[in-house]
Amino acid sequence: MADITTVVFDIGGVLVDFCWEDFFRSKGYDEAMVQRLGDASVRSEEWNEFDRGVLDTKGIIDGFVKNDPEIEKEIRDAFSDMSGLLRKRERTIPWIKSLKKAGYRVLVLSNFSKEALEANLFMNEFLDEVDGGILSYKDKVIKADPAIYKHLIDRNNLVPSECVFIDDIERNINAAKALGMNGIVFKDYDQVEADLAALGVKY
Repeated sequence: MADITTVVFDIGGVLVDFCWEDFFRSKGYDEAMVQRLGDASVRSEEWNEFDRGVLDTKGIIDGFVKNDPEIEKEIRDAFSDMSGLLRKRERTIPWIKSLKKAGYRVLVLSNFSKEALEANLFMNEFLDEVDGGILSYKDKVIKADPAIYKHLIDRNNLVPSECVFIDDIERNINAAKALGMNGIVFKDYDQVEADLAALGVKY
């Protein structure tokens, strides 16, 4: 087995909390409406297009409205301000710094929209710490499309067998493994640290 030189992180569900239910609750909606809003937006195919960066904010929200026209007002109100859609994890920056201090290259590979990034400025605190990577909206391609992994490998001159990708969604890990990368499905910190240690990652 090749020595690991590069650790690649997904963002939502690994480095930050994607807390869409609390986001809707904070706007005063009851639980039934929270789930209905989720079905029309974050759990819909349109959300993938949001992360892909192929439509502007208006186009995306119009798509959400088409999914459930009866709650158009609630959808438009909810997405008028996307701050709070993500929540900081205090372990993220120390985790990145300790890996880098131990000599590992640290990259991100995430399905992410420009709008969510701009509305949650704390993201830049850890994006400034990593050595690069790919946010989907910039390349108009999302996981688990093999193309996004190939972009990451080619642009960063990576040797796939020397990389480990950490993501909370198994299909995204399987796509990385199909291209020769190592993969860990994030469940909790202790599990990931044990899995990294099993791959010889010491930090």
